Amino acid sequence: MNAFRNCLSKYLLIWLSIVCLFAFFWGDLFGAKTRDPFLIPTIAMQSLIAITMLAIGSLLPLDEVRNVGKRWPLVLWGTFIQYLSMPLLAWFVATLFHLEGPYFIGVILVGSVPGAMASNMLTMISRGNISFSVGLTTSATLLSPLIVPSVLLFLVGTKVSLDFGSIATTLLLTVVCPVVIGFTLSRIFKFWQWCANQIAEIIANIAIIWIIASVVAQNRTLFEHLPLFLFFALLLLNILGYSAGWFGGWTVGMDARMRRALLLEVGMQNAGLGTFLARRYFPDDPECALCCAMYTFGCMFTGIIVARIFRAIPLKEKDQSV
Repeated sequence: MNAFRNCLSKYLLIWLSIVCLFAFFWGDLFGAKTRDPFLIPTIAMQSLIAITMLAIGSLLPLDEVRNVGKRWPLVLWGTFIQYLSMPLLAWFVATLFHLEGPYFIGVILVGSVPGAMASNMLTMISRGNISFSVGLTTSATLLSPLIVPSVLLFLVGTKVSLDFGSIATTLLLTVVCPVVIGFTLSRIFKFWQWCANQIAEIIANIAIIWIIASVVAQNRTLFEHLPLFLFFALLLLNILGYSAGWFGGWTVGMDARMRRALLLEVGMQNAGLGTFLARRYFPDDPECALCCAMYTFGCMFTGIIVARIFRAIPLKEKDQSV
């Protein structure tokens, strides 16, 4: 089990690419009459998101949660940097590339969602501060029902009709509650905690892969006419996000390990969650979900490169401790 978990996490981008290729060519490989496992309804995607967040909550160590409490000002600062910089950078990039309609909404959605679980894994690879990374992810996740719909209403509310209460409730039930439930169950039941340590990471990674593959399957025809400028727009947003994370940590004197964690947290958005929100609230504009799916590929690819570069850079002696 450990070998499979490590293989899945270490080569997540490769597995994601393979499964998405299957999703894209499923009809050509197995014929139109064969049931397509990648064409799942929105409610199934919502369930996958909830399962992922339940797994994340179940894996949150009590000691790291306590560490978050000890350094809460820095955690809140990092969360502030993320929720301030990424939506504004998304708006800047969308405006710079003259994106309109669903592409504009999709890029804004990418910049609005909280950080992803993958940032915690890459922080570990980069020899960054893992507990700080977990704290940032947890903080951004818990605040998402309030901040995400507010950002969307502010930046795209004049272009489309959005229901703040509906989006907030969806995020509360799909993201926050599963995290809290998972964490609580692991504290109460040792058997649940043991099971979570064995399979929760596997379940979360498979769920993320299936969500993105579903978007690929839903948008097979769109990929044939995918505008090249969209790729460069999302890449620029990703790079600017990394820069904002590093600069945000530098301004308050964070050590190198914490800056690495913040850089990865800000640049790697939870595009899987963005994909679900796009399908739920913009079902007639599949390009919105496509933007989120593309960003998932991009930030995983660049995040792995950044983490490997950081790992090769020696840390100063004062940064060695947690």
